[in-house]
Amino acid sequence: MKVLEVDGINKNFGKFKAVDDVSFSIDEGVIFGLLGPNGAGKTTTIRMIMNIIIPDSGRISVMGNSDARSSTNLIGYLPEERGMYRKMKVQNLLLFQAKLKKMPKSEVKTAMDAWLERLELMDWKRKKVEELSKGMQQKLQFITTVQHKPKLLILDEPFGGLDPINQNLIKDILLDLKAQGTTIIFSTHVMESAEKLCEEIFLINKGKKVLYGKLGDIKKGFGRKNIYIEYVGSDAFLKSDQIEKYDNYGNVVEIKLAADGNPQKILHEAIKNAEIRKFEIKEPSLNDIFIESVQSTDSVGDES
Repeated sequence: MKVLEVDGINKNFGKFKAVDDVSFSIDEGVIFGLLGPNGAGKTTTIRMIMNIIIPDSGRISVMGNSDARSSTNLIGYLPEERGMYRKMKVQNLLLFQAKLKKMPKSEVKTAMDAWLERLELMDWKRKKVEELSKGMQQKLQFITTVQHKPKLLILDEPFGGLDPINQNLIKDILLDLKAQGTTIIFSTHVMESAEKLCEEIFLINKGKKVLYGKLGDIKKGFGRKNIYIEYVGSDAFLKSDQIEKYDNYGNVVEIKLAADGNPQKILHEAIKNAEIRKFEIKEPSLNDIFIESVQSTDSVGDES
């Protein structure tokens, strides 16, 4: 089942084209990465999906409905701009949000307490929102997004303001929700988080599609590999024309191959004057793909 279908959407703000002919679809139970640098068009795309702003052209279908408002109780949306009623007590805020989402009264208290416990906020249940730290408020807003058991979860930069421990906590929760069949759209410019979570990605830059598909297939199709070498001895092999660039940390070097680079030729040169303790060929990271793809589209845009 296609939980979301986006077909040829466009959005202009005056003469500025924020989103340019973007299309993708998402199956049920998938964690989908909507990725790109700051200002790429991610948030504008999400706002069109949520019907906060209207596309100039194109079509969006959310769970078979052309208007996301028809499915609002089945969607959980965490916007990039955080905001809650700061004078409300935590429990009252959650009860209020549950009512907005038409949660059955019999489920509200049990769900609220379970989420407060899991996100380590139970002791703050009767405190005002303004008394919570920034990270606590971020976790509280996450609870308002998930407590009604949405079928589609849309998260815009969900790890902003969270320390590494709480980032891992949210990651574990997202994986649990996926296992329960929740479809998750995860928008970020932080590739390390996306790589750990996303099965499929859509990379956008300057409002246009750069890459789209299964992450594993994109990595395989990217071609170039990276090489990790631990060695003792001369580093003369690093002068090879097989290498585009490298980072040398003494006895450890990370190499990015040239477009026609051959790992075996590098190994052959390395063993002439050095003892090789580890030689590992790695597929490119999502961060490598992101940087190269965005720089490539930037250079094309500069030339046009």
